[in-house]
Amino acid sequence: MEKQKGRGRFIFFCVAPATILFLIFMVIPTINIFRMSFYKWGGYSPNKEFVGFNNFVTLFQDTKFLQSFQNTVLLIVIVTIVTFGLALIFAALLTRAKVKGTNFFRTIFYIPNILSMVVIAAIFSAIYDPDRGLLNGILGIFRGDAQAIAWLGDQKIVIYSIAGTLIWQAIGYYMVMYMASMASIPESLYESANLEGVSAVKQFFTITIPLIWTNIRTTLTFFIISSINLSFLLVTTMTDGKPDGATEVFLSYMYKQAYGNSSYGYGMAIGVIVFLFSFLLSAVVNAVTKREPIEF
Repeated sequence: MEKQKGRGRFIFFCVAPATILFLIFMVIPTINIFRMSFYKWGGYSPNKEFVGFNNFVTLFQDTKFLQSFQNTVLLIVIVTIVTFGLALIFAALLTRAKVKGTNFFRTIFYIPNILSMVVIAAIFSAIYDPDRGLLNGILGIFRGDAQAIAWLGDQKIVIYSIAGTLIWQAIGYYMVMYMASMASIPESLYESANLEGVSAVKQFFTITIPLIWTNIRTTLTFFIISSINLSFLLVTTMTDGKPDGATEVFLSYMYKQAYGNSSYGYGMAIGVIVFLFSFLLSAVVNAVTKREPIEF
């Protein structure tokens, strides 16, 4: 009995610090966000006015918020599809095609993931520079004296420039993860498929993808949610939502409202929508990608 009590106390003291920190820095702030979303408050004034759901009513009539919502969804869709598609293809090529220098390519692809988002923003701001940027310099070889493209100044293409930066930053990390998963697939499965005359492309979709699906499913949910945070960092450092809100995203608009326009309660209402959107999106992705695990 004493041994069981001692074991229980040991587990309690091991778990308690993490639980307390989680409550202090996650649960309580989240509850406070929901609470403050019902108030009209500047953030610094001692006066708070309870307005109920008025912040949310105003929110869905706010064209700038709706634009930030559209930009966020567009980035999630484009960046997720392209990043995961290329990461899977590159991982399969480096794993199955027996490319020389696999470790070298793995390191090169992974480097963007260890760079600060501020550094990445500075690199791509230079690349996208309309006058001296590398991208326009390369295109100029084929376009001649045509007018330089304002990659970060044209409302029609600027969001795609941000998407390209996010893809470049993320692709190597997921490629390395998928390479590790693919390396655990028994070679005998591919040998049997080769004897049956199955093409490499068909092997990729019938052997590789199903056997690493659990990993894909986990990383997909993680990436979609983390892309909301990363887009905020990138937009803040590269464009600050310009031109005319064309690159404004959920969190950048929330930050400006809460701390720039002294509309803290309104900003917290946006935070509530971001929280619910992230939670709902995670649930939908998990439900859509759920399937029975394949064992080998």
